[in-house]
Amino acid sequence: MADSAEEIPPPPPGFVRSEGRGAYSGHNGPYFHRAEPGETTEQAFFALPRHANGLGLVHGGMLTSFLDGLMGAAVFRAARRPGVTIHLSVDFLHMGRVGEWVMGESRVTRLTQDVAFVEGRVYVGARDVVRGSGVFKLMHKRR
Repeated sequence: MADSAEEIPPPPPGFVRSEGRGAYSGHNGPYFHRAEPGETTEQAFFALPRHANGLGLVHGGMLTSFLDGLMGAAVFRAARRPGVTIHLSVDFLHMGRVGEWVMGESRVTRLTQDVAFVEGRVYVGARDVVRGSGVFKLMHKRR
């Protein structure tokens, strides 16, 4: 565990700090992503006290927000354009604690001209913390 409340240890191997994710993610992060290309989108964050509820567990809202952003990143990688969440299903399976690296992976399972279907999981070590699926409306540039 890190010594200071805001000290973040080096990220897991292959992960680099994500930049330019917008004000909401910037406030809730920092987030990290796997730099090597692959079929699966992978991200992580180090659980700090500000990510926790009163029990010292990573707040369900933080886990849900992380999963939603993770799946949105998978949509962007697959479709090369942004998508907005129109449906999100989340199952809480276990818990994450302050001082742990919270990892996530997601992938697009189906891509149409207007909609992407995505699944993802959030885990700590060998235990799944959250699993979820989502449907994203693909955005088009205004003319």
